[in-house]
Amino acid sequence: MPDLRRDPIVGRWVIISTDRSGRPHDFVPLPPAKPVSSVLCPFCPGQERLTPKEIMAYRPQPAEPNSPGWTVRVVPNKFPALQVEGDIGREGVGLYDRMNGVGAHEVIIESPGHKDSLADLPAKKIEDVLWTYRDRIIDLKKDLRLRYILIFKNHGLSAGATLEHSHSQLIALPIVPTSVLEEIDGCKAHFEQKERCIYCDILRQDLSDGDRVVAENQEFVCVTPYAPRFPFEMWILPKRHAGYFEESQKSQFECLAPILSECLRRMDKVLARPAYNFMLHSSPLHERTGDFYHWHLEIIPKLTQVAGFEWGTGFYINPVSPEESAKSLREAEI
Repeated sequence: MPDLRRDPIVGRWVIISTDRSGRPHDFVPLPPAKPVSSVLCPFCPGQERLTPKEIMAYRPQPAEPNSPGWTVRVVPNKFPALQVEGDIGREGVGLYDRMNGVGAHEVIIESPGHKDSLADLPAKKIEDVLWTYRDRIIDLKKDLRLRYILIFKNHGLSAGATLEHSHSQLIALPIVPTSVLEEIDGCKAHFEQKERCIYCDILRQDLSDGDRVVAENQEFVCVTPYAPRFPFEMWILPKRHAGYFEESQKSQFECLAPILSECLRRMDKVLARPAYNFMLHSSPLHERTGDFYHWHLEIIPKLTQVAGFEWGTGFYINPVSPEESAKSLREAEI
């Protein structure tokens, strides 16, 4: 019989319907994006002129900006969703509200290698990418017009990637997104009632039960959430309570990089290198939510489609239980 489960943070219900075929081999990967020749790739070394001027880059040896020799490079998105110049210009239009599209939209090029995958990079290279995320958040946080920063990755054509070269993106917004507010409100309600972080409670229970744990090390744990929206959805959370990703220390990044690599490689092994998205959820920039909010990374393989039922109800139908997903991922030989 299908199982209805309630997400304890935002109150969202999902239907775990394992009769709808949800074993790993039941998922047929969508065709990969057509490879783009590295000769034409704007993210490859030697093609720096094809991108907007870089915002920052890590280079082992001193070199001019917008030149080869970098290991991680950040550039403005050539087709930005928001633009950093201008005033917010909030106004009412009758009963409606509007503002100017002020913000930032950046691309983090994770490696100079055109064929490199984030999952296959050495842990030290992934750590450099994480430091880049931190550096950009800290810099953009100085702009008081900006309220929230989302860092995300679209890997594969069906997950929204338009270029094959491995990269992630950053969008800084002048408002806090509704989905983040729902998480924050759920965390705050739990904290006001119990004086505990709900994510910390989830970690304690999941580590005790063990059946939804995918991987762990001394600083982080990866779990499949109790009420996952999508098959093989994973969350990576710091074991120690932390509300702000950008406040992470060197010892934490040294542990986050290998567990992120391990989880992506386990997913690739079980699901034959699927397209996926990941999103970094951290506290809003200028609001004190750190006592009750807990930053985390959500990884969602692109295996199913959101259709009419999901759009119409807010429910999600997931054909794989999180316990079965975690078991398959945990037992994968990598």
